[in-house]
This record gives sequence, C-alpha cells and structure tokens, in this order.
Amino acid sequence: MKRFFLSALLLSLAAPAARAAEPITIGETVTVRSDILDEERTVLVSTPPGYERSTERYPVLYVTDGDAHLTHTRGTADFLARNGLVPPVIVVGVANTDRTRDLTPTRATLEGRDGVVREFPTSGGASRFLDFIEKELFPWVDAHYRTQPHRILAGHSFGGLFALYAFFTRPPMFQSVLAVSPTLSWDEDLPLRQADEFFEDRDDLKSTLVVAMANEEEGDPPPTRLDRLQKVLERATAEDFHWQILRMPEETHGSVVLRAHYWGLRKAFEPWPLPADPETGQFAGSLDDLKAHYAGLSERYGYGVVPPEDVVNQIGYQHLGRDDIEGALAVFGYNVELHPDAANVHDSLGEALERAGRLAEAFSAYSRAVERAAAADDPRLEIFVANRDRVKEQL
Repeated sequence: MKRFFLSALLLSLAAPAARAAEPITIGETVTVRSDILDEERTVLVSTPPGYERSTERYPVLYVTDGDAHLTHTRGTADFLARNGLVPPVIVVGVANTDRTRDLTPTRATLEGRDGVVREFPTSGGASRFLDFIEKELFPWVDAHYRTQPHRILAGHSFGGLFALYAFFTRPPMFQSVLAVSPTLSWDEDLPLRQADEFFEDRDDLKSTLVVAMANEEEGDPPPTRLDRLQKVLERATAEDFHWQILRMPEETHGSVVLRAHYWGLRKAFEPWPLPADPETGQFAGSLDDLKAHYAGLSERYGYGVVPPEDVVNQIGYQHLGRDDIEGALAVFGYNVELHPDAANVHDSLGEALERAGRLAEAFSAYSRAVERAAAADDPRLEIFVANRDRVKEQL
C-alpha cells in the first residue's frame, strides 16, 4: 500500500476533530542515582516515532543541558529521519545540578570579552561527569531502551567545551561529537592545546567531529581560536576521521544551537541517504546497489543497518510505476525478507503479484497482510481486507 503523506496531512488539517483531544508527549523524565557523583540526576528520554510499535534498536544522541535542548533536538532529529537523511535516534538529555562543575575539565578562571575575569569555584569536574555517563548512564539507558552501539554527544557553550574534552580524552565513548559554540578560551585555550596533542601522529580514528560557532568571535583579530582549531583539523591524517567547522556569524550564542544540531547530525550521518537521480529524485540503482549501500552504512556505523521498510517499499513502487513488474517483485520480496512481521510489505507484494496476473500468489500475500494487520491492530486493516477480497472474487 502506498503512503501519501502530504494528502493525509492536508485531510487531517481540514477535518474536524473526531475524538477527544489527547496530549502530545515527546518523552519522559526519569531519575538516575549516581554513586560516582553522589546525587540523583534527572534525565529526559525521548524515543523516535513508532518506537512502541517496533522491535528495532536505535542509535542514541546524548545532549548536555537536556532540559533546555530536548524539545528542539527531538524535532530536528525526527524531521531529518522522515526525510531519509539520518536514522531515527533516541535522544537522552541530561539536566543540570552544578553545570559549571560537570562541564568544565579544569579548575580555572575565564576572562570575558569585556575584560572582566570571572571566578568559577566549582569548576573542573568534567572527568567525573564523563565517568557518570560512561559507567552509569550508558548501562542504564541500554538496559531500559532498545539501543544500538552507536552514540553521539552534543553540547553547547560549556557543553561544547565538555564535548571537545570528551572527544580528546575518551574518543571511543562517542562515534560522533557536536560541539556548539564551545568555550575555546577556557584555561588558557585548553581545547586548542588538547587538539594539538591529540592529532599528533594519530592515524587511527573512526569518528566524526563537528564544531559550530556563532558570532562569539566577531571583531577578534585573525587567526581566531576557531581558525586555529580548523588548522589543526586540516592537518589530521586519520583515515576514518570526518570533521566539519560550521561558521554561523548571523546567529547568537543562544540561537545557534538549533541550526548547529541540524547540520551536525547531517554531517554525522552524511552517507546515510540513498543516492538519487537529480532529475527524478528517485533511487538511482539496482537492488544489489541498495543492499551494498546499507552494507556500507553497517561498516561505517558499527552495527547492522537494516534497510527501512518504507524506503524499500517506495523503491518497489518506483519500479511498479515504470511497469517494471519483475523489478518490483524483487524489491517487494526483499522487503518481506527484511520485515516479515510488517503487514504492509505483504500487501505491497500482493499488489505487484496482482499486476503480474499471479492471482493465487497475490491472494496469499494479501491474506498474510490481513493476518498481520489484525494481530497488530493496524489502522489499514480495512484496505488490506478489501485487496484480499477483490482478488478472491477473481479467483
């Protein structure tokens, strides 16, 4: 069965309310006891749409200042996933207790642009906070949610400083790091000194680093600290290391986060989208090319990436739209192999078999779609029943 997302959206907007209003929720707030930090920590967890109805496992995006950034990050991640640019992800936001303590790597003062030196008496606890994340939060999240062994860290301001510190001191913890407006001047430019040391003679690094900066360096004489960091990254020779510097001078320190998360996630999952014909926008390849694409993603991201049901289904209908019945049958059959419990894959295969005149096989495929839809309380059950009964009459 084809899905017409835009039409359905327009109809839903035009239709009057048919049932009582239900609250829209994007996650849950939980409390995790940390023995390392000797305190209770509030954690906000948001699973992707359809999580409750699936058995899939998902990469996890960890976000500092979680109470400030969960909502827009959830929306950005879902928008990108709906457009096939990134995989669906679980978002875990860690709320603050002592933000300065947790997100700064050393005890230091900081001179502002106004020349005033500010004291941070509780600073320097980033190593313990990383211990909490690695030894307590990771196991807790993995035990309570269906996760893949692929983690991303995003942090802003002091959180960006923390993200760089995590990248330079414990690179295996996160496969991608998004450092947004990091405090590069902390402790006499500590992140720049760490970067110089970290990349010296490093030839093995399977990771992605994205650093975004708003207008914070406006008016600073070149080379700015971001310029200096970029020079270090340009000298990096590790084969599997990917990086990007995002300069957003039109944004402020506060506004930059949303756009930085958008482009940062796109860079982290840069090869994720299927290659498309620039004229038609359709997948430009064979079924073998499709399989090879996802095999390559599995190799890069470190877990078995299964081609999504709706993506494969769409490619099958592209074949069907070109009257390539055999091609459609091959793609729909592959989707059944990948997702045998999904009702819609059997219905789509039934449609191709019906178009091929193989009515007995089409009836069997439609019947399997009805069985699975009934078991899953699928709202498309009536459509699947109608397809099955139509072919039954022809038989």
